[in-house]
Amino acid sequence: MSEGHERAPPRLFVDAPLAMGGEAPLSANQSHYLRHVLRRREGDAVILFNGRDGEWRGRIATLGKARAAAAVEAQTRKPEAEPDLWLLFAPIKRGPVDLVAEKATELGVAALVPVITRRTVVGRVNTERLRAIAMESAEQCHRLNVPAVREPQPLTQVLDAWPAGRRLLLCDETGQGRPIAEVLAGLDPVERKAPWAVLIGPEGGFDPAELDAIKKRTIVTPVTLGRRLLRAETAAMAALACWQAQVGDWT
Repeated sequence: MSEGHERAPPRLFVDAPLAMGGEAPLSANQSHYLRHVLRRREGDAVILFNGRDGEWRGRIATLGKARAAAAVEAQTRKPEAEPDLWLLFAPIKRGPVDLVAEKATELGVAALVPVITRRTVVGRVNTERLRAIAMESAEQCHRLNVPAVREPQPLTQVLDAWPAGRRLLLCDETGQGRPIAEVLAGLDPVERKAPWAVLIGPEGGFDPAELDAIKKRTIVTPVTLGRRLLRAETAAMAALACWQAQVGDWT
């Protein structure tokens, strides 16, 4: 193995428990990636995580067409809690929605929640693709877990089943909310510790009646992202970055 490979072993998400002396099966996609893209071989180093047991150093034990596995050697990071932040977003076209999944994962979102609004124009969401993108992004950004990706549901249905105690930051494209940084900076200690979610509307914005109905819910705090009209994917990244800087693990 080359010195370069020792310095930067590939990082892989696995479903198996991770403990010293154990073995973690690798998927067919991971096997293909290791063999044909990275040109790795049995005995090469890997980094493993599963969202529960922290991060572990390992070695490729088996790397064949029918089976691949990694031997687990030593823990390199203990489990760490991620911010309990959801992103609710109306489905958009494939390229932008892929970007949302990738960047929201990097920004520490715990769950990606596609919601169908009155003006949603993209009906089908490939959640398996979004899960794969979220997993790859988590591997690359050194997260210890992968965000959940929910199946699409009507927004009203999601809000009717809303968990008690979770606050919702509504990004209001009409500009009628208070500036997002001002709202987040003014949260009291209880509000800061609460679980949160960010809601981004569809391309073309919310239906006015729908927007009014959302604002009437007690868990909702409307905010504005400034004077410029942002694309849905840009608004998601801007709002998440503001939340992390004021309330999340950037503080």
